[in-house]
Amino acid sequence: MIEKLAYSLGKQDESPNIALADELVKTKNKTGIKEIAEGLAHPKAQIANDCIKVLYEIGGKAPELIADYVNVFINCLSSKNNRLVWGSMTALAEIAEYKPEEIFNQLDAVIDAYKHGSVITVDNSISVFAKLVKSGKKYEENVFPIIVQHLETCRPKEVGQHAERAFVCVNKDNAEIFKQVLLKRKDALTQAQQKRIDALLKRII
Repeated sequence: MIEKLAYSLGKQDESPNIALADELVKTKNKTGIKEIAEGLAHPKAQIANDCIKVLYEIGGKAPELIADYVNVFINCLSSKNNRLVWGSMTALAEIAEYKPEEIFNQLDAVIDAYKHGSVITVDNSISVFAKLVKSGKKYEENVFPIIVQHLETCRPKEVGQHAERAFVCVNKDNAEIFKQVLLKRKDALTQAQQKRIDALLKRII
């Protein structure tokens, strides 16, 4: 499978990686996916980067095919290779509802990446947190406050997008808290950003 990656083919774009992901999803090739997952540890960063791209593309189409690599993705959150960090958080966002226990058990690693990661890492960490909260009350107690604090303190331009990502975990018990956070932030937002918030507020239970 490594020979089908963009770097191996001498390509400068992601199209070979996307094509490989599509092929692996279509054929449900678990052996091939395992080889790609092992490629995350490849000494050539370009190979590892292509591999994480393939894996989170698979996750976007058939998350169950990469769910068993949850611990591999979590380990990559501490990588010095930023591409692996945000790519792994993207993959975790795709599989969080399949492996909530495993992710929750290593929540500190996810939080650390969230606190120190790039914009894309932070974006996807909000989805990870939200899907954990959605997965059960035992996760909600610990993780929902992280989402609330984030929405209270993140940059105004992030409030709308991150509130939308978090909305999947809103339920009758936490809806009022979520609503109040958005109302507090609303006045500091642009008109377009306020519209995004208003659309969510209308959907709250």
